[in-house]
Amino acid sequence: MTQRLVPDLVLTDAGWQSGRVVVVEGGRIAALEHVHRVWPSDVMLTGKALLPGTVNAHCHTFQSLLRGLGDDLDFMSWRDRVLYPFSEKLDRAGIALGAAFAFAELLLHGATTCVDFFYLNDDGNENAEAVIDAARRVGIRLVLARTMYDWEGAPRRYCETVADAARRTRALVAAHAGDATARVQPAPHSPHGASPAMIRAGWEVAETEQVPFHIHVAEGRYEGQRTLAEHGATPIRYLDALGVLGPRMIGVHGVWLDDDEIARMGARGAALAYCPSSNMFLGDGITRIPELLAAGVRIALGTDGGSANNRLSVFEEMRMASLLQRVRLLDGSALDAERAFAMGTRAGAALLGLDAGVIEPGKLADLVAVNLEDPSLHPRTDLLKSVVYAMSPRAVSDVWVHGRHVVASGRLTTVDERELLARVLELTKGWSISTAAR
Repeated sequence: MTQRLVPDLVLTDAGWQSGRVVVVEGGRIAALEHVHRVWPSDVMLTGKALLPGTVNAHCHTFQSLLRGLGDDLDFMSWRDRVLYPFSEKLDRAGIALGAAFAFAELLLHGATTCVDFFYLNDDGNENAEAVIDAARRVGIRLVLARTMYDWEGAPRRYCETVADAARRTRALVAAHAGDATARVQPAPHSPHGASPAMIRAGWEVAETEQVPFHIHVAEGRYEGQRTLAEHGATPIRYLDALGVLGPRMIGVHGVWLDDDEIARMGARGAALAYCPSSNMFLGDGITRIPELLAAGVRIALGTDGGSANNRLSVFEEMRMASLLQRVRLLDGSALDAERAFAMGTRAGAALLGLDAGVIEPGKLADLVAVNLEDPSLHPRTDLLKSVVYAMSPRAVSDVWVHGRHVVASGRLTTVDERELLARVLELTKGWSISTAAR
């Protein structure tokens, strides 16, 4: 099926262009043509601009069900009083509901791809398959970062032996190797959540399968202190000593890095999924983005989980990324809008090995239309800067993933939003920190 999208403006590498038709076939952009005539079947996007969809490079979708429970807590209190006890309440249906809930919010905010760093494994892949099925139903592109976890302090359902984790992760990668909108990548949890053998196993799966691997690293100050005490090195030096710091590694957070660690990441070709709002929300600190970029580290943006942010919008992460660096360095030009936008689109797609994040022939048809009549995009001074710094979520009107029109006129086309919210309310009724152990 061929679709022709006719917006007022299209954002391309050459800048904003008018009088263009975006032709979509087979889930990809087939052509970007001049408008010579309009056909009755054309999708007219009058008063709208077409942008590449945003890429959420790090999320935990089930955590959207925990939103509000851990507000105003530090990381350890949030983990021990909210994350661990409430994640134990979720059966497979609850996990799938949390995923659908998060995916719906992401699509409505213009995110067309989500990395779900998923660790409620229950000694198998069935729960992960439920998340993948939820992504397919709601209509988002999914990278399931299948977590490999063996720290005995975590809930039992998170943990596996190294051999089991590697075998199950390989099986899940293979099971979805041909999927159009879902893929699986290994994710040894972190230097504190995965043993040296587990981290090496995750890297080996990535090497064998020729995919990236994801790992939380240097999120909080405590992690550096703990890794230094247990392994005699700070997190990045420790990963380097294990032989896994390289071009396949997508480190997540990277808040507490010294100059040498930043240089090592750049020299080894490692990448970073940066979650500015989550780092602020939990009081973790501010990642040194300009220094990392100068060292050659590839950087994408993530929201983190819905109870540690608490919003799921990559457009908002663009704004937060830029503003945080300005206030840290006392420099209003520290991270400009163009760089922040690229981090939330093309850079994220590139990190994940996706042909997306840019509107050009051959790329995946993951697209977002924004309403140019929304007050947040006025006055029309510099539209891209307004998208990054000023745009309201209500301006997102339409979303396509793999050519599928999943949001139309600000509403999901794939699931009943009212029914979805009713199910979320029913599941979480009565939840509070005081009910965590029940």
